[in-house]
Amino acid sequence: MLKLGLVSCCYFLYVTYSYRLALGDRFVYDALHDTQPKDSGCMIGTRESVLTRILGWIKNDSTRMFWLTGMAGTGKTSIAVTICRMLQDDGNILLAGSFFCSRFAGSVPRTDVRRILPTLAASLADRSPEFAEALATGLQADPRVAYKPVSSQLDTLLIQPFSKLSLSKSPIVFVIDALDECANGGELADLLAAIADIESAANVKFILTSRPEMHIRGTSISRPKHSTILHLHTISDVEVTADIRRYINATLGASTQDGTWYQLNDIEELVRLSQGLFIFASTVLLYVQAREHVSGRKERLRKATSATRANSAATVSLDRIYEMIVLEAARSDKVDGDELRAAQRALACILAGRISLSIQALADLLDAEAYAVRGSLERLHSVVYLPDDDTRTGVRVLHTSFGDYIVARAAEHIRISESLGDQVLAVGCLRIMSKSLYFNVSQSHSSHEPNLGPRPHNITLALEYACLQWIYHVAGMPDAAVLDEDIHRVLGAQFLFWLEVMSVLGRVGRAAAMLVFAAATVRQNVTMHL
Repeated sequence: MLKLGLVSCCYFLYVTYSYRLALGDRFVYDALHDTQPKDSGCMIGTRESVLTRILGWIKNDSTRMFWLTGMAGTGKTSIAVTICRMLQDDGNILLAGSFFCSRFAGSVPRTDVRRILPTLAASLADRSPEFAEALATGLQADPRVAYKPVSSQLDTLLIQPFSKLSLSKSPIVFVIDALDECANGGELADLLAAIADIESAANVKFILTSRPEMHIRGTSISRPKHSTILHLHTISDVEVTADIRRYINATLGASTQDGTWYQLNDIEELVRLSQGLFIFASTVLLYVQAREHVSGRKERLRKATSATRANSAATVSLDRIYEMIVLEAARSDKVDGDELRAAQRALACILAGRISLSIQALADLLDAEAYAVRGSLERLHSVVYLPDDDTRTGVRVLHTSFGDYIVARAAEHIRISESLGDQVLAVGCLRIMSKSLYFNVSQSHSSHEPNLGPRPHNITLALEYACLQWIYHVAGMPDAAVLDEDIHRVLGAQFLFWLEVMSVLGRVGRAAAMLVFAAATVRQNVTMHL
């Protein structure tokens, strides 16, 4: 038995040498889950419902892929690392391999789609002698397959070796994190299509994470028959807030033996500022803990909770993520100058908007088509939330720190002027009011009876917004005098029609306050007409 065991061991080493030699630099050791930083997983006691849902999918769901998606900073990589560690300790599930893509690693191989399947194949071969032998045989027949496009890799690197595995009911799971970090979107689409089309090995599953980028959402990963999808922004705010609070409390508590240097309200303020982003909380905590002495930590904690808009070290990590997203969206080979300016104007309006609008209302205010506005913002899907329905309200940036970054700290060619949104919205409000205010705009049957029933359809969300908010955007402009004639025109001939809309909206009292505000804001030659 000893001799047989030794022979088998030597043969396995030979096979391992054979497939590793053939794969060469296609195998990326740094991309494996067990080479990620030890503190990169979820803190014990957090993200439990997400982890439970993924484990339930592995054991009970028939779809091939599980797509965990969410904006930058929501904890996707931490969840992926934690799932890998949990599967490694689960005797009933085989963690076959993992690949953690990263542009921040300074390692080009971790952005190369063609290296993903070779790395996953080698990882499973290291765990399964049967798979290893079949993989080595396939590589002998086609030594250059690992350097070919992904559509040509799948059969030799995974499908054929799978057929040699002993029948097992245990799920075989691969984890690929941060698909959005891959450099070649076309090949990534090919990879996802190839995974979706796997017909054999029904117990093979793929857990995939990414930001909800347009080029990923348009692939097989979005199709229900292939993929189970979990959007992290749909997780209960109460649950996410509790996890972030637990994380902050535990981190601050473990940072020093003296637990009296911070207060409960410090934790609550950090939770509030985090707004569901683990990345914000972790960035601030790293910033605070960089000071060894309690006095220094107190000072940094004070700065972090009182001045998040400042261009300080606390924002560097988030800025780096935001910079990558925006620069990618603004690439000259992807969008032209007019498209970039359209996106900046739309984003400026979202940041300056006084309520959350719909795509349609935003388009009306921009004097554009809804499809064009959606198209200009699609490339910013990771930092801007766009409802699926153009008429549903909810368009917003997913975290206020992105607005702070794009206005104050972004590169000059992508930075948005702080007053741009007010300028665009002021012009848009006055244009819509000029076009849409007319006699009996409320479609009332009588001038002396109260306005009853639902709001008329012709009073659109854009018109409502314009009537309620115009003066505040005018006030936000550096030089409101350029709109003197527009204001005169609207509040001259159409003044009573504006009051009619305000009456229908039940905001007559606000109309009076707006006129007072207007009188103190716009030029004298205009206020004389109010």
